[in-house]
Amino acid sequence: MTFNGLGLHMGNLSYLSDAESRSISPENPSGDKGKGGMATEGTGAQAGRDLGQGWKISPSVIIEPGATFTLADIGEAGAIQQIWMTPTGNWRHSILRIYWDDQQQPSVECPVGDFFAMGWGKYAQLSSLAVCVNPGSAFNSYWEMPFRKRCLISMTNTADEPMVLYYQINYTLTEVPEECAYFHAQFRRRNPLAYKDVYTLAEGIRGEGHYVGTYIAWGSNNRGWWGEGEIKFYLDGDDPFPTICGTGTEDYFCGSYNFDVGKDEGGYREFTTPQAGLHQVIRPDGRYSSQQRFGMYRWHISDPVRFKSDLRVTMQALGWRSAGRYLPLQDDISSVAYWYQTLPTATFPALPERDALEVN
Repeated sequence: MTFNGLGLHMGNLSYLSDAESRSISPENPSGDKGKGGMATEGTGAQAGRDLGQGWKISPSVIIEPGATFTLADIGEAGAIQQIWMTPTGNWRHSILRIYWDDQQQPSVECPVGDFFAMGWGKYAQLSSLAVCVNPGSAFNSYWEMPFRKRCLISMTNTADEPMVLYYQINYTLTEVPEECAYFHAQFRRRNPLAYKDVYTLAEGIRGEGHYVGTYIAWGSNNRGWWGEGEIKFYLDGDDPFPTICGTGTEDYFCGSYNFDVGKDEGGYREFTTPQAGLHQVIRPDGRYSSQQRFGMYRWHISDPVRFKSDLRVTMQALGWRSAGRYLPLQDDISSVAYWYQTLPTATFPALPERDALEVN
């Protein structure tokens, strides 16, 4: 029996396939067969000067300020299967973009930290099916990303300092079934969210597809609980009410009752699971770190949200005020929405300027 060579799981791991495994890194930037480890110059050349070619001569790249570096340019049908990287510098100042099949607009456009659910610029362990972040800045993506003609992946360094990047992109060359859609990821930020406004995770999505994940970096600007708001999925012309409506922020991220295990148990409790988590809680330190900040993810791997023509996703920001009334919040909210869809990709809203992306 043959297998098309896209995603494997435990149930088909033994199946043979005609797919061809390839990998791009600074040691084989083209990914070509038999072309790895050939460098004679690179960031490891000085350390390997006594050993010569084949001995870790080019393990990383340096991206200069203002430069865009092409991480991968693959001109055959296939699928990205895993991305590993460990970027230096401010993760909000490094912009990851992915383009499918010669489109001019990217289908993925995110600060690199947020793409890997690290929006606050600080490490937090994340152990999930789609994304893993391991000590101390090891970013791993396992989202399957098929393409039929071309895959172009780039990193732009908007910082004032050079960026050192170790990376590896593992992929397969294979036929892509007609029913496969293209991976998308879009970053947004509102700081602060205007009073009584609803935070938009994604809108303007056109085509057929399914929504597969949400990451939110939530900065609380008041002293109380911040997660009473509902998520809403507007599917295929829904207006003014959605088809899918959640019951609260922590409920959507598969927690309950404020993620709070009680004062005597430490209050907020971080957790990381295969499909959902509150993996990061940044607590005030009584000095300069004055605000509470949170990182949360929810992957819809087992329950993708299907749409036929269009999709909009929103999240309310609600706390509590006196007399048991809701308080519309004016918090600092950043997000990445992840989905698959047919092409073409609608043009994304422009990313905020560098200073508007930065967190302090």
